[in-house]
Amino acid sequence: MKIINKFYPHALAILGFVLVSLIYFYPVLQGKQIYQSDIAQYTGMAKEQNDFRAVEHVEPYWTNSAFGGMPTYQLGAKYPYDFIGAIDDVLRFLPRPADYLFLYFLGFYGLLLVLKTDPLKAFFGALAFGFSTYLIIILGVGHNAKAHAIAYMPMVIAGFILVFQKKYVLGGLLTMFATALEINANHFQMTYYLLIFLLILSAYFIYLDIKDKSYKPLLNSLVVLAIAGIFAIGANATNLLATSEYASFSTRGKSELSFNPDGSKSTSSSAMTRDYITEYSYGIAESFNLIAPRLFGGSNNESLSKDSEMVEFLQQQQVGEGQYISQAQAIEYAKDGMPTYWGDQPIVAAPAYIGIVVFFLGILALFIDDRKIKYVFLSGAITALILSWGKNFPILTDFFIDYVPMYNKFRAVSSIQVILELCFPVLAIMGLQTFFKSDKEKQWDGLWKSSIATFGIIALLFIGKGMFDFSSANDAGYLRSMGPNFVRALKEDRKTLYSADLLRSGFFILLAAGALWLFIKNKIAQNTAIILVGLFMVSDLFFVDKNYVSAEDFVSSREVEVPFQETPSDAMILKDTSHYRVFEVSGNFSSARASYFHKSIGGYHAAKPRKVQQLFDYQIAKSNMEILNMLNVKYIIQTNKEGKEFPTINPNANGNAWFVNDVKLVNKSNEEMRMLDRFDTKRAAIFNIHLYGDKFKNARLKRNLDTSGTIKIDIYKPNYIKYTSNNKKEGLAVFSEIYYEDGWNAYIDGVKTAHFPVDYVLRALIVPGGEHTIEFKFEPQVIKTGSMITLFSALGMLLLLGGGIYYERKKRFKNVE
Repeated sequence: MKIINKFYPHALAILGFVLVSLIYFYPVLQGKQIYQSDIAQYTGMAKEQNDFRAVEHVEPYWTNSAFGGMPTYQLGAKYPYDFIGAIDDVLRFLPRPADYLFLYFLGFYGLLLVLKTDPLKAFFGALAFGFSTYLIIILGVGHNAKAHAIAYMPMVIAGFILVFQKKYVLGGLLTMFATALEINANHFQMTYYLLIFLLILSAYFIYLDIKDKSYKPLLNSLVVLAIAGIFAIGANATNLLATSEYASFSTRGKSELSFNPDGSKSTSSSAMTRDYITEYSYGIAESFNLIAPRLFGGSNNESLSKDSEMVEFLQQQQVGEGQYISQAQAIEYAKDGMPTYWGDQPIVAAPAYIGIVVFFLGILALFIDDRKIKYVFLSGAITALILSWGKNFPILTDFFIDYVPMYNKFRAVSSIQVILELCFPVLAIMGLQTFFKSDKEKQWDGLWKSSIATFGIIALLFIGKGMFDFSSANDAGYLRSMGPNFVRALKEDRKTLYSADLLRSGFFILLAAGALWLFIKNKIAQNTAIILVGLFMVSDLFFVDKNYVSAEDFVSSREVEVPFQETPSDAMILKDTSHYRVFEVSGNFSSARASYFHKSIGGYHAAKPRKVQQLFDYQIAKSNMEILNMLNVKYIIQTNKEGKEFPTINPNANGNAWFVNDVKLVNKSNEEMRMLDRFDTKRAAIFNIHLYGDKFKNARLKRNLDTSGTIKIDIYKPNYIKYTSNNKKEGLAVFSEIYYEDGWNAYIDGVKTAHFPVDYVLRALIVPGGEHTIEFKFEPQVIKTGSMITLFSALGMLLLLGGGIYYERKKRFKNVE
């Protein structure tokens, strides 16, 4: 009976999380799925891989349908012995995206329990964390991997705290499995930000142990964490090793070029420039929309009410001779969304609102909670906020980019606010927990101080409204296209949203503070006060979230599973059963639509193949058709002036493979790229002896080679290509396939033969005279090595789990005796 009484509140909480997740995303119960723009792009990128897996029942680990060819390591590749992924599947048993929302709740609830929070308060705290606006909006747009990684952050933090609290077995096991799940989520930027917070947390506990001269417990804690980390990393070895290998090949690696596409000198060796890294930088003043959602206009597509200035403006617009937009039409247009956002970021889908009640209770914790760990979460929140300012606070940002390892590998610095969005709900529930454990005098002292502090911020922002001009960087464009009256109406609506949301926040502070005041005055019971404050906290966030992700975003399963519809251009091209590539001009190298139907040289990915991206920036974007020729682009999908799509045939495409009679040797990548400006790739090839000369010095690169031979393609699969060559003398064959050193192997008549890169991105091979079979096989050693490490790590984790359970049971029985 004691066991039931101990666990039933937690069972009720978990059941509550399931119900809330399903209620918020209730269309999943109707068999619908949420349409996520990023997932639609992913579906296009992964189509060839998924089709191959379904037919061949093996992983290709390579796709030819995007960027001319790339590994599938970041496209949902399935690795051997991924038992951590199996555990994750069990935890995410609900339909998507309810599964991620449930995971938010579950992980945060566990963290609050570790911080000695009562189940009821922990339940509301978990809901407040999960309904933080940013965490909901990323589910709406399809940043699933990001949401996945964020969801496991609280579990990792909970494990760390337990270890430093000397609960080595439970803390070590939780840290090990939670960290393994965190890494398995496969969003290393979020994991990197978590690591920054863990360093702050660890520094706090290390300081306490050193202060108390508890050196042995500290050493034990560090050893336990090290072991947990090693096994967690080992259990994800395949993915980590493969990702690390691909990173140097991608735009996250170093660039070999020292000049920009416009010819100017490049100031960085990184393929990602400082401007690119900090493009999404949070405005310093914009930070206040953490406590008033539409303080800076909300989003780039904000729904406006029927009383808005925009509705009045629209009614003055003519749609025909003497005919004006009706009031009903104007209201509908305004409701569909207007660009009210006027902050520093280029695009914002929703404000990063943490909730005014969460903020109020967090401030309460600073006044009333005596636990020093509150300063860890406060420090984490402040650090995340300042780093999210990016280029608006260059002193710190430049230091991190220049000196902190790997920080310059990630863009969208504003997304580090996820740490703030985790820390403040923790502070909020710490404040709520301590409030009800304090005496009346301390309760009243904390309540009036936190009320004055938060009301004071709201009041100052209200009074300071005149300091802002409510102008956006995009207003100049609206001024040209829509006229001054449109911009005037937009600014007036921005001012209205600013004031309205400050009043809204003030109202919620009044409600929460009022409930706590009624408890102090013995007007309501404790649980009633907790439930009221919890409902105010969650409903505040819930109704803001619904403005950005709602039932309207759900569509039929078919629309999600088949996100792109075949066009007449696609149908015409698909009649050609030979092997070729397609370039969709309107995709601008950042769309996976063409990849869904064809082998495209474009695609959609956060870490594109670096050299292919550079070919686009330096050559294709400047209309260099020879680059399309060498990539075997046979079809180009274009759009005419009326916006109608049409395909054109490129008769000069080089084909799948060809012999060249000359090799141009260059010493620098700059020279290689510039030579491609005007180069006949059918007759000659470019070889970079500076990068590859030492490795391929036996390649016998000659001039006046035999070009009379032919190469015919026989089999074309993502991970296997077979050709038949026939030439009188030894020749140099160039293949219209992307060179990827770590995985592709070449075989001539079954004998492994060295192949090498030419023309910046392509493969080349010395072919002896006569008729030969040439095969290219994708055989990545990284998968074999990683799989063995993963297997042994998984076995080790199971042994540690069994040993931990045995130790705890033995200790419990010993205590009973």
